[in-house]
Amino acid sequence: MIGYYIHHHGAGHHIRARTICAELAAPVTALTSRSIDDSAFARTVVLPADDAAADVLDPTAADRLHWVPKGDAGLRDRMTTISDWIAAERPAAIVVDVSVEVALLARLHGVPVITMVLPGTRTDAPHNLVHDIADALLAAWPRALYDPSWLHAYADKTHYLGGVSRFAARQPSARRARPARPTVLVLAGAGGSRFTAASVRECADRHPQYRWRTAGLDNWVDDLWPRLCVADVVIAHAGQGAVADIAAAAKPAVLIPADRPFGEQHATATALADAGLAVTVDAWPAPHEWPALIESALRLDARRWCEWRTQGAAARAAAVIEQVARAGAQPTACAPVA
Repeated sequence: MIGYYIHHHGAGHHIRARTICAELAAPVTALTSRSIDDSAFARTVVLPADDAAADVLDPTAADRLHWVPKGDAGLRDRMTTISDWIAAERPAAIVVDVSVEVALLARLHGVPVITMVLPGTRTDAPHNLVHDIADALLAAWPRALYDPSWLHAYADKTHYLGGVSRFAARQPSARRARPARPTVLVLAGAGGSRFTAASVRECADRHPQYRWRTAGLDNWVDDLWPRLCVADVVIAHAGQGAVADIAAAAKPAVLIPADRPFGEQHATATALADAGLAVTVDAWPAPHEWPALIESALRLDARRWCEWRTQGAAARAAAVIEQVARAGAQPTACAPVA
């Protein structure tokens, strides 16, 4: 059995988990406080929320951790639930996407830990701790395009997967001549973004030379692939899942990074802009700025999205997880301490 902790913020962690788990032979238990009903997992353990207390006291333990508020009954029950599951199931390994505290809890139980690493500047004490104690680190991007210096110290256990997309195995639409009225797809995430349905309607009214479509604003779409395939340009935030899906579809893009801790999306957007794979802007542009941005995106060679390496990324992650799980099931004898 392999455990897989899924952070509850947004949909990206869940989608990535089910994409990777589809490549694993071993049964997987999902550990999450997110409401999911997913056949990708053998079992789902629903965790109590750890952010419902009225008062928050010393949540970072003097900046050594990220979220451990004192006296929070939800936190206590959450960690107890994970510990009880470990005691009952004796997992060969646990994948953590993402939580310093859950990774540390698993390692304190003697369970091998594989943790996802995220873009941005992750040099604070809690991140250093989790990167130190993890058996393997999974980076869901290609090292050739984004090689943060803070990961160099962990080069021996960092695996650069490429972008993990649920659509990597599906064929992108055939290239076609630019239509007279290009379709612009505005893609928003469940974790929040800088644009709204009203702002898109304003653009559509002002620029009817484009066919404006949306997904994820007031119309969540379970299967985004058909909309991606018919789009000529995609406007999106710079979350890892969105970028990987755009790369899999090989679509020109304008990316607007959302504000996330540690500059996560800004780091991704900067790497993509520097590589010439996408047009990026820091904030939702004024309506009159959109034609120039869309035309700039249309001039990009979308075939270069192959450099984001979505093909085989989930399988590469699964291979690392299985390797760590096998090693953890075969403990090495140690000499007694004198």
